Amino acid sequence: MLQQEKNIRTEVEALTKEKTQRMQQLKTLLEQDQDLCDILCSMPYGIAPDSVPSLEQLENFQEHISNQNAEKAKRYAEFTDIKKQIILNMDVLDHLPETSFEKDVVCEDEDAFCLSRDNITSLKLLLCQLEERKAENEAMCEDHREKMQQLWNRLQVPQEERELFNEHMVTSRKRNLEALKAEVQRLEELKLMNIHNFTDATRSEIAVFWEKCFFSIDQRQAFSPYFSEDFTEELLALHEAEIQRLKLHYEEHKELFDGVNQWEESWRLFLELEKKATDPTRFTNRGGNLLKEEKQRSDLHKNLPKLEKKLKAQMDAWESEQGREFFVNGQKFLEYVEEQWELHRIEKEKEKQERHLKKSKQTEEDMLYGTSVRTPTKRRFLGTTTPNKSRKLVKKKKKITLLDCLTFVLVILILDHTYSAVCLPLVSG
Repeated sequence: MLQQEKNIRTEVEALTKEKTQRMQQLKTLLEQDQDLCDILCSMPYGIAPDSVPSLEQLENFQEHISNQNAEKAKRYAEFTDIKKQIILNMDVLDHLPETSFEKDVVCEDEDAFCLSRDNITSLKLLLCQLEERKAENEAMCEDHREKMQQLWNRLQVPQEERELFNEHMVTSRKRNLEALKAEVQRLEELKLMNIHNFTDATRSEIAVFWEKCFFSIDQRQAFSPYFSEDFTEELLALHEAEIQRLKLHYEEHKELFDGVNQWEESWRLFLELEKKATDPTRFTNRGGNLLKEEKQRSDLHKNLPKLEKKLKAQMDAWESEQGREFFVNGQKFLEYVEEQWELHRIEKEKEKQERHLKKSKQTEEDMLYGTSVRTPTKRRFLGTTTPNKSRKLVKKKKKITLLDCLTFVLVILILDHTYSAVCLPLVSG
């Protein structure tokens, strides 16, 4: 009995010690859980603080605490990263914290910030709003910079005056935007004071876009304000609106215009090389350019149809999308291309006929007057001569001239007269 009582007491002591350890562990976990709940603004772990937990409950509680700590670390890293971006954007915008939330984010200690899901969401929203404002500022600054450049160029503002705004041409802070706005306003006032010159400068820009967009004469004449001499603010506004329309038209169809330009440049070079290919003096070139030009001409002759095919596909797609035909200088481009090839063919045929006619004429002259036969000789290096070279070069084809004919007739007449005066009396006697 005594031994049994001793065993029971020993077991009770062990269980009491185990209970104490578990309750202490539970207390520690509850304290950690409460701290995490305060930071993460989450609900406490569902376990009774006055009941002895099982080992499994303690293990699950410990796992929950580990997960909460991981979530805390994740949110804290996200918070600090977003906070840095918020401070940077506020600095660029010259924006001071206004709301209590903005002050908590920027001014308060990071460890005191509540890392709740709602706060993280609010942080992201604040950053998004600041970035949108920053993007708007940058877009406005860029728009004002572009206007300034145009006005500077048209008003011919000296370079030293432009350099005063170098600082504002790079950054897009609030003060930069204000400075750009003020300069644009000043230039607009100068523009109205020099409206005649300004309109002329605007017309020059319009003419450039007409060329770039291959406008026909009819298309150009359709913009009647271009030819008006009544220089007013309204006239200038019409010109500026036309420039914007032409810019948009050019940007929308830039790929096609670039393709047309590429074709015209290639065609011009092709015709130039074709002309060189028919030049008899081209064989005097011994520097290797003849082979290069011939290869280039061959490549162009092969690549031009490929480029035309590509342009046709682009124009067909554009016409299908726009519901209208694509014109270049008032003419369908592909018709213009076909016309150029046909003119080239006619010119080649004309040159061929001229060469044939010249050759036929030369043949007739040779048959009438005769020609000297020249035996082909071996090609010699430049500077070398042969003993008879000078004599051979001097020899020319002998032709009967008008003087020769007159001399011949005169001799016949003299002989006839002599025969009549001398021979006939002797015969009659």
